[in-house]
Amino acid sequence: MIDVTDNIFIDENDIELRFIRSSGPGGQHVNKVSTAVQLRFNVLIATTFSEDVRDLFLAKLGNRLTDAGDLLIVAREFRSQEKNRSAAIQRLVE
Repeated sequence: MIDVTDNIFIDENDIELRFIRSSGPGGQHVNKVSTAVQLRFNVLIATTFSEDVRDLFLAKLGNRLTDAGDLLIVAREFRSQEKNRSAAIQRLVE
């Protein structure tokens, strides 16, 4: 479980993580290692949300969601998958 607030949690099974190749400078490393992370979280089908929490998320994130209710976050600041994964989850919580 990922803590959003003291009483709001996101089940890690509701999050889809894909590791993709990062862009930009970095030499050979960036061309052969998939270190960037694409996080996909569907607010509409989140299993741990009550209707009130879901409505709050929809109101707050409305313009950032796809038509299907997915929030997409891409993290590629770091050269390691784990750091980018942590950065993506941190941005989800914020």
